[in-house]
Amino acid sequence: MRFEFATAGRILVGAGVSSDLPALAHALGSRALLVLGAGAQARGGAVAQRADDLRAAGLIAAEWPVAGEPSIAAAEQGAALARQAACTLVIGIGGGSVLDSAKAIAALAANVGGALDYLEVVGAGRPLEHPALPVLAVPTTAGTGSEVTRNAVLAAPEQRAKASLRHASMLPRVALVDPELTLDLPPQITAWSGLDALTQLLEPYVSCRAQPLTDGLCLQGLELAAWALPRAYHEPRDLAAREAMCTASLMGGLALANAGLGAVHGIAAPLGGGYPAPHGAVCAALLPHIVATNIAALQQRDPDGPGLPRYVRVAEVLLGRRTTEQRVLLADLVHYLHSLVAELAVPGLARYGLTEAAIPGLAQQAARASSMRANPLVLTQAELEAAIRAAL
Repeated sequence: MRFEFATAGRILVGAGVSSDLPALAHALGSRALLVLGAGAQARGGAVAQRADDLRAAGLIAAEWPVAGEPSIAAAEQGAALARQAACTLVIGIGGGSVLDSAKAIAALAANVGGALDYLEVVGAGRPLEHPALPVLAVPTTAGTGSEVTRNAVLAAPEQRAKASLRHASMLPRVALVDPELTLDLPPQITAWSGLDALTQLLEPYVSCRAQPLTDGLCLQGLELAAWALPRAYHEPRDLAAREAMCTASLMGGLALANAGLGAVHGIAAPLGGGYPAPHGAVCAALLPHIVATNIAALQQRDPDGPGLPRYVRVAEVLLGRRTTEQRVLLADLVHYLHSLVAELAVPGLARYGLTEAAIPGLAQQAARASSMRANPLVLTQAELEAAIRAAL
């Protein structure tokens, strides 16, 4: 077996650890572009305080607000601002959209040309000619794991798709994971981001690129998410649950960066590019149906391969029990995921404008997505369409 494990240069985790942000930033540079959620300052709280700490330390040369999920145009504009302000590092404080924006800006600011020169699938897919500016990533949601991944997902409106800008130098130099920054998340964001985290633990474990280092992270993360996600949703100020979800999200980011994802994210990429649908909500709506589709396809076409035993292990961890009746256990796993999605009030994909007529085209786009390459087996057009239809 041959594999690689790459991650952020340094990872700090714990309640209150974000208070070290100014000192850690100063070690990377003295002129930072601060990338922050557009409403963070107005909402106040711990996130706004961390931004104020950086300003008070004289580290911020320019600021770039992020509203919604990042796009090609926004990343290019942010990169232009970073160059104009002679920034030597980028600090992202926020959810996955903010952190992806920070990484994309850091990459484009250090290179000539536009995002389409480097984007996968919809662009030329060229490697960066120069390393990205250093990034310091501070997540404020427990979902994407973007603080420890080497890619940034950007919306390409003209192509009605999302695609990744990816390079080893885009791995953040420092990731600060502070559960106190997630205590004020509303239940809806907790649900969507948390189910994205669970998906990013499950998909790398059953991936055809699974490897020993990520396997342990996935199983430990799934065990944490199984109890912590419902508790964080129903009891938002429960610090123990928030700590567990931040750790699970981090583990998912570490895993996906090294073992890949699967069909949930393969569908989510073009769907999120063509419709006003939050990434986490899309993944949450698709998850039970893709798991059911993959299990059925494995039972039919690869019953003796490694995929089914891996789904069995996921079921054992999430359900907290073992049995020799593997078919029963796999059926119960699908039922568990449906129940969890219902408990967390996740809407169907029709909420975002997806129609029956658009499903065949979406399935064709999904089949070409980079995440689809790590799915435990190749799904047919009919299987993809059926899974998407079930998630409406």
